[in-house]
Amino acid sequence: MAPSICFLLLSLLFLSSSTSGDEEGFISVVISDKGLDFAKDILIDQAVASIVQSQLPQIEKTVQVPLVGKAKVVLSDITINDIQVNSSSVNTGETGIALVVSGATADLSLKWRYSVSSWLVPIGISDSGTATVKVNDLQVGLTVNLRNQEGTLKLILLDSGCHVRDLSIKLHGGAAWLYQVLVDAFAGNIASAVEEAISKKINEGISTLDLLLQSLPKTIPLDETAALNVSFVDNPVLSDSAIELEINGLFTGRNEVLVPQAYRRGSDLSASCGDSSPKMITISLHESVFKSGSLVYFTADSMQWIVDELPDQALLNTAEWRFLIPQLYKKYPNDDMNLNMSVSSPPDIQVTNKDVGVNIFIDITIDVLEDGEVIPVACISVDFSASCAVEIVGNNLAGWLKLRKFSTYLKWSKIGKLHMNLIQSVTSTVLKTVLIPYLNSQLLRGIPLPILNGFSIKNARILYAPPWITVCSDVSFSGDYYLQQLPAYVS
Repeated sequence: MAPSICFLLLSLLFLSSSTSGDEEGFISVVISDKGLDFAKDILIDQAVASIVQSQLPQIEKTVQVPLVGKAKVVLSDITINDIQVNSSSVNTGETGIALVVSGATADLSLKWRYSVSSWLVPIGISDSGTATVKVNDLQVGLTVNLRNQEGTLKLILLDSGCHVRDLSIKLHGGAAWLYQVLVDAFAGNIASAVEEAISKKINEGISTLDLLLQSLPKTIPLDETAALNVSFVDNPVLSDSAIELEINGLFTGRNEVLVPQAYRRGSDLSASCGDSSPKMITISLHESVFKSGSLVYFTADSMQWIVDELPDQALLNTAEWRFLIPQLYKKYPNDDMNLNMSVSSPPDIQVTNKDVGVNIFIDITIDVLEDGEVIPVACISVDFSASCAVEIVGNNLAGWLKLRKFSTYLKWSKIGKLHMNLIQSVTSTVLKTVLIPYLNSQLLRGIPLPILNGFSIKNARILYAPPWITVCSDVSFSGDYYLQQLPAYVS
C-alpha cells in the first residue's frame, strides 16, 4: 500500500456528511478540584526542591554586650536544608487561584563568628562555630490568575506573602552570652531573610511557569499534510471547584496561517464522568474536531491508496478472474493487477451512546498492469458501515473498527457487465483481510490529547455523549520534562 497519512483513519471515522462552515470544532479541558490538588502537590514539591540548599545573604551586626563591650557578630553560610509542608490547600474562584501553605517547618544551618575589642579587653577576643535554626511555623500564600494571550496562557501573580511566625536557634560552641545575643538581635533578621528568600523563589517560580505556558506550541505537526491547532480560545473559566480551558482543536494544513475564528460553545461542554470516583481531568472532543481533519485530508487528496498485496496474491492477476470476469481475462491474459482505492465522498458519522457509527463510501478502481502501463478497466463503489470503539493508547485517543455490513455496485466498466454477486465475495475478502486491518493499524496511532509532556493519562474512562466524546481520567507525573527544558530560555 502507498504510505498512509497518520490521521486519515480518524478523518474517516469522525467526518459528518454535513460540513457547514458555521460549525467550529473545539476541545474542552476541565481540571477538577482533585486535579488541582494533584497539580498543587507537584508545584509545592518543585518549589521546595528549588528552595532547599538555598543560601541566604550574610547577616552582621555590632551589638553592645554588658561587661564585654561591643561585639561584631557575623552569620554566614545560612542554608535552608529542609522544608516540610504539613498542610496546603488550593481554591479557585472568579478572582483567581489561591494556594496556601500553613504550618510548614524549615531547618537551617549557619556559621557564626564574633570579635570583641574594648578597653576592658585591649588584646581582643574572637570565636566561631555553628548553629541550627528551626522554623516552627511558616505560612506561605499566593494568588494567581490565567488569561488568554493570543492563543497562549498568561500566568499573572496577583498577590503573595510569606511569614515566619516562630523559630528557635540552637548554638554549637561559643560563650553563653552569645546565645542570648543571637536570639535577641538576629532572630528577626533570620526570619526576614527566610521570608525574602521564599518570596523571591515564588516570583521566580511564577515567571518560570509563565514561560512554560507561553512556550507551549500553538500547533502540533501530525505529518506532511496536517497539524492540530492547540491554541487556547478565550480566557479560562474559574469556578469554585474546577478550571475549564477551551482549545481550538481544529486540524489545519501544515502551510495554513492560523486565523481567529468564532467558536460555538456547547450546551453541556463538560459531560459528567458518571462515576462515584472523581477524576482529575475531563477532556471533551466535539465531532467538529474530526470533521476538520477529514476536510484537510480530503482536500489534500490523501484519502486514497494502492492495494498491490493481498493474502491471496493470485487475486491480483487476471488469470484468477477468468471465470468471474471472462472478458477481463480475454483482453488481458495473465496480467498483474492492483486496486486503486479512494474515499469518494465524505463519510457519515454518528456518535451513539455506546460507540461511533461510521458509513464510508469508497471507489475501488481495478487497474491492469501491462507493459509498464496502468490501465483502469472498471470501478466498483463500496458502501460499508462499521462501528468504532474509541480507546486510549498512551496519551492519544485511538480506536478500532468492526465491519457491520457492506454493499457494492458497478460504477463503470470497460470490460463489459460484471456479475456483482460474484464480485461481492472478492470485495468481502479485501475489506476483511486488507482494508479493515490496515485502517485499524492506523487508528491505533491516535491523535494527541492535550496533556503536558511529563504527564500521563491514568485509569481513563471514555463516555459517548452525542455529539461529544469525553475522556475522564486521572494523570500521573512521570518527570519534570518542561522544567528541564526551561533553563535554556530563561535569561
